[in-house]
Amino acid sequence: MEHYQIAIIGAGPAGYETAIRLNQFNISVICIEKERIGGVCLNKGCIPTKSLVKVADLYSDIKNAEDYGIKTNETSIDYQSVINRKNQVVEKLVSGIEFLFNKRNIPLLKKNITKIKKTDGKYFIYSSDELLCSSNYIIIATGSKPKELPFLPFDNDKILSSDHILNLNELPKNITIIGGGVIGCEFACIFAQFGVSVSIVEFLPEIVPTEDEEISKRLNISLKKMGIKIFTKTSVESGIINDSEIELSLSNGKMLTSEKVLVSVGRNPVFDITTEGFEINKTRDFIEIDEYCQTNEQNVFAIGDITGKLMLAHTASKQGLLVADYINKAINNTEMSLFPLNYENIPACIFTNPEVSSCGLTEKQARQKYEKIKTGKFPYAANGKALSSGAINGFVKTIINEETNEILGIHIIGYTATELIAQASILLSMKSKVEDVSNIIFAHPTISECMMESIEDTHSMAIHLI
Repeated sequence: MEHYQIAIIGAGPAGYETAIRLNQFNISVICIEKERIGGVCLNKGCIPTKSLVKVADLYSDIKNAEDYGIKTNETSIDYQSVINRKNQVVEKLVSGIEFLFNKRNIPLLKKNITKIKKTDGKYFIYSSDELLCSSNYIIIATGSKPKELPFLPFDNDKILSSDHILNLNELPKNITIIGGGVIGCEFACIFAQFGVSVSIVEFLPEIVPTEDEEISKRLNISLKKMGIKIFTKTSVESGIINDSEIELSLSNGKMLTSEKVLVSVGRNPVFDITTEGFEINKTRDFIEIDEYCQTNEQNVFAIGDITGKLMLAHTASKQGLLVADYINKAINNTEMSLFPLNYENIPACIFTNPEVSSCGLTEKQARQKYEKIKTGKFPYAANGKALSSGAINGFVKTIINEETNEILGIHIIGYTATELIAQASILLSMKSKVEDVSNIIFAHPTISECMMESIEDTHSMAIHLI
């Protein structure tokens, strides 16, 4: 049995990046994963869906090529080839991380952990009755899984999770998506652009309800223009599965019939490990952590979706790197000068068409927190690069504290929104004020100028607005 300073359970973005950083610190670490390295993000989430998004957007652009003066013959989708390409992208990235682990001599054990036992200050890790290793510290990065509806359990055939739907070998004629959050809206756009008839059923008043209200409303309009049927303030009350279709009864009295149903109503934490000699505090099955991701057990940390914070891959990664820094300083007995994560300023991206991204407070949150705020907004339609690119659907919205001029939030819907949000993340992390941005030169012609003019508009100083 080998002993390590650190044992990481789970090798998604949180786990594998933390392992590499600890290795860079010359700290002995083992990573234990029951499936393949990369977790949900690389194998079943971020990367495979973005592969489909690219093809869907490209297909849509080709169909609309005559708008740009390009004449094309009739196009069609070979969906099996699309899936094959998606699998190749995933394989390349996952094998790349495996290569990094091999080159760094980081042990990667493919096992399902069932028990962690604490004895004499050390943690002993078991798979069933097999003792795998021991360690001084434990980092839990076991992630999450799609949430089921009790009356519509996943069957990997007609009732699908976001995992299952990536393995379809052919496109359905129609699909109903239960849940209009990030995952639901992304898949809605993918399938709608592929020519599938799509319906979204969302219980709350708006789709993507965590976004700024103006952004949610604009995305709703855009999706409807794509032909997507959207039912908000509506729930699914029951479902009947027939040989070739599913009949859903909605709370508004309507019936929806489709070949497939995607259930995207949230995710549940995954932690099925028994602990002996210590206990881990949880809230709603999510592991409780402090500002440095430490649990109530001093040498046990939790990172990623299992913590119930922002369920984003980059949140998980950043939590992991913070923990690696913390443990490195603890082992080497150096002074702690770490900065805990500010979860308010973590950027969020939605790869719909148009894209949506945000960083910081929404207008509603800002009004609740501050006495006086101001907003600025700049439309893509007034931007030269957007007009040249045929991408005028969108805007950038900036929210500031009126008393201090500090930027509180930036929200974007439109072309390359998910790339632009990095600039907002930098501005918010530096607690920038409107006058600070006046010293920054934004290149022309770029979409980034929309952000500049949105910030200027908080004081009615945008050049290209009346």
